[in-house]
Amino acid sequence: MTFTPSTALPWRTLVQMTRPGFLVITAVACVLGTAVAAACGHGPNVWMALATLALAVLMHAAANVLNDYHDALNGADDANTQGLFPFTGGARLIQNGHVSVQDTHDLAKTLIVFLIPCGLLLALKTGGGLVLLGLTGLLFGWAYSAPPLALMKRGLGEVTVALTWGLVVVGADYVQRGQFFVIPVAVAVSFALLVGNILVINGFPDAAADAQVGKRTLVVRFGPRDVAWLYLVVALLAHAWLVAGVWLFIHPEPALWGFVSMPLSIWAYRLLLKNAHHPARLAPAIVLTIAAAVVHGLAISAGLLSLIF
Repeated sequence: MTFTPSTALPWRTLVQMTRPGFLVITAVACVLGTAVAAACGHGPNVWMALATLALAVLMHAAANVLNDYHDALNGADDANTQGLFPFTGGARLIQNGHVSVQDTHDLAKTLIVFLIPCGLLLALKTGGGLVLLGLTGLLFGWAYSAPPLALMKRGLGEVTVALTWGLVVVGADYVQRGQFFVIPVAVAVSFALLVGNILVINGFPDAAADAQVGKRTLVVRFGPRDVAWLYLVVALLAHAWLVAGVWLFIHPEPALWGFVSMPLSIWAYRLLLKNAHHPARLAPAIVLTIAAAVVHGLAISAGLLSLIF
């Protein structure tokens, strides 16, 4: 199918291209990083926190659009007839004829061009370390989808996503603190693992299309049953890390509030194990996986903020 690039897409379409439902994960990461800094006596500076949130969400949006662009080029989204929209298979706007591949490329480019000077301006207010974090985030967002690295095709997409959202937590803390510190890194680990599990479970409905175009996701490489067990291991590690962090005097004790997400992860795992070979039935498990990451991040944030209120 051939598309003609549109010169003036509606704002609603532009927003849909960014897959806005998933941007809440980034917002939670920013809240968590800000809460870590506040619990350590740094801020919160509300305006700087809002600026961080806006830039992080735009970076996530750019990565989503870039991913749709490259999945259109490599044929993954065209081949995907078993995806669970809106959770997997991309925004589907190209495939449904609402936008062109060129539109998608142009939006990704526009977002990135806007992000760079805004990120530098925020770095001038906070510290040069934010430039390093921002460039690393942009690199991960590009390398996840784009050749020659195309990490999503090499079985490294899930790890890349986990690392990226860990960096968002660290970056939000850095904006408030003005320097790097071990506590935000430690607190970010469990949240990042649960975010990584979102990509793990999203790989199940997309596995057939991914295999067809050579995307070697974990499900494609190891099969549904083994990856379902891996999902459980990651969820258990995320929650066990909270206990280990408190025991090692790295996490403040209220970080244990994050345990409230564990029943969601276990429930999602049970549904995943039951339906691993029936991906069309996995929508409830995907919702629970997203909810686990969101609840986990917000619960830890609430626990940390209880130290100052």
